[in-house]
Order: sequence, then structure tokens, then C-alpha cells
Amino acid sequence: MKKITLFTVLSILLAFTSCDKEEVAPKQVADAFIAKFPTATDVEWEKESDKEWEAEFKIDGKEHSSNFMQNGTWVETEYEIEETEIPEFVMGVLKSNFSEYEIDEMELSTTKDGIVYEFLIEKEDSKMEVAINPQGTITKKEVKKDGEGDNE
Repeated sequence: MKKITLFTVLSILLAFTSCDKEEVAPKQVADAFIAKFPTATDVEWEKESDKEWEAEFKIDGKEHSSNFMQNGTWVETEYEIEETEIPEFVMGVLKSNFSEYEIDEMELSTTKDGIVYEFLIEKEDSKMEVAINPQGTITKKEVKKDGEGDNE
């Protein structure tokens, strides 16, 4: 009986540790990340696809995520921001075009093409992701299906 109990406990522990296995980015990706974010802490990697990796990390205590291609090319970095960090002009564009929606999340996203302010907004059972550049142009308007956009 003791052997069965011990085997059961060990099997459960093994199942939990294998589910929580941290992924390790390829050297080329990790080196590109370190060069771009030398002060990053608490770095965790996740393979997004066969060609892309995502790092979640902290800089000055603030949560960030950044994506890199398999060859080490940086794609995007984003982090949550407060409404006070968004230019009034950009907030005005959001509120005038989506007045019936409430803001659920706000992020600053940076790519090689520049920055955009990303908003996850919701109205009743409808969620939408909207991106607005600093000039006030809506660059993305995407309806989210159930479950999408929840703590991405």
C-alpha cells in the first residue's frame, strides 16, 4: 500500500512539474533579447510558433512582453500603461469613435514602424482591439471572439 501511495504522489508531482516546464529560447534569440533589453529581469520564454518566440519580463518593475523571430530579429514590444500616459488627442480619437465602449486594457506597442496605443475595449458581450498611432489614425480595429484578449 505504501508503494502505491508513493507511486501516486510521485506521478502527480511529475505531472505538475512537466506542465510547468520553462521553455528556453534559442541562443540567437536570447542574445538579441539581451542586447535589446540588458536591464530586463524575471524573463520567461514561450514559443509562439515555429518561427517566433515571446519573452515576458520586467523592466523597472513593469511587466513587458517582446517578440522575436527564430533568427533573432525583434518584432514587437508592448507593456500596459495608464490613461495618464496616453496623449489627450489619442484618447479623444478613441472616445469619439468608440463612445459606447469601456476600456478594459491599455498598452503601448512598439515595432520597427513606430508606436501605437492599443486598447482592449468592451460593450456588453462584445470586445474589440483598437490601435491608434500618435497622430490619431486608427491603424487596427479587430473584433475579438469569446476568450480572445483576456489577459493576453
